[in-house]
Amino acid sequence: MQSILVTGGAGFIGSNFVGMLMKRIPSVNVHVLDAFTYAGDRDNLPQWVLESPRFRLWYGDVCNPDIVGHLMEQVDTVIHFAAETHVARSIYDNSVFFKTDVLGTQVIANQVLRHRNRIKRFVHISTSEVYGTVASEPMTEEHPLDPMSPYASAKCGADRLVYSYWRTYDVPAVIIRPFNQYGPNQHLEKCIPRFVTSALTGSSITIHGDGSAARDWVYVRDTCRALIAALEAPLDDLLGEVINLGTGNASSVNTIANKIVELTGADPSLRENIADRPGQVLKHISSTDKARRLLGWEASTDLDSGLERTIAWYRDNEVWWRKREWMSSVTLTLGDGNTVQH
Repeated sequence: MQSILVTGGAGFIGSNFVGMLMKRIPSVNVHVLDAFTYAGDRDNLPQWVLESPRFRLWYGDVCNPDIVGHLMEQVDTVIHFAAETHVARSIYDNSVFFKTDVLGTQVIANQVLRHRNRIKRFVHISTSEVYGTVASEPMTEEHPLDPMSPYASAKCGADRLVYSYWRTYDVPAVIIRPFNQYGPNQHLEKCIPRFVTSALTGSSITIHGDGSAARDWVYVRDTCRALIAALEAPLDDLLGEVINLGTGNASSVNTIANKIVELTGADPSLRENIADRPGQVLKHISSTDKARRLLGWEASTDLDSGLERTIAWYRDNEVWWRKREWMSSVTLTLGDGNTVQH
């Protein structure tokens, strides 16, 4: 790997990944392509990255084959993060999710195919949301796909599209399905940063439904380690594979809220239950066997430590998240005609 294209590299996971990659592999040149929608921001990238001669930042849409093709001519590796990613926002406005997540992935896959003599590895970032609610525990990579929201179905379409390009055209693809992520630079629309910033400001900590929905929470820096392993592991072991990234443990939203209240010293009365989100997944818990076997990876950050680090980051970066505070929720119309903030 000499030069890598990172789509969506100014987003949450992408920006954390770029910083870690450039520190760990001093010889690699990094090209980031980002459309700078509400969740992608130049400020997510460390200043030393932006100033590095090994780094180029490109403004553009993954749905544009001209700019994607131009960048493919300069790299030998592609990691595709670019996507719309929020369940509630996908219910509010689903069209952009299918455009970016499915059609954008088609453009990326087509350009990988077109430049197959250059591109040695294509890592597609999918999501555990493609599985829907747990049917068997832990959720292996063979778990049935049952997406329960427009976001999840768009990502499922992209996931299977990439797989089909490996089967049909033999593109050097590997599919990664991270479970629920948290950590620095995450947009306030997501559960943990919304809870943290609410606790820090003494605002209501709103919990969907009864709070019993459980997730496998993975600290983003652990995920980035796994993605670097997916770039460095023997390609023959990974071609066409789907790999979950999770801890093998599930914690409810209630547990997360309680831990954040305790760690921030917030008033427990700030907790507030609101209507459940449409398309809610009841439980996710990942199998860790395949990631350990193929990548030599397992999560090393326990939930308490990860939350402490995340809270510390939001305490120290209030200027960053205050600018995004107004986007922490959207108004949804439910099936009964009532509206609720999510």
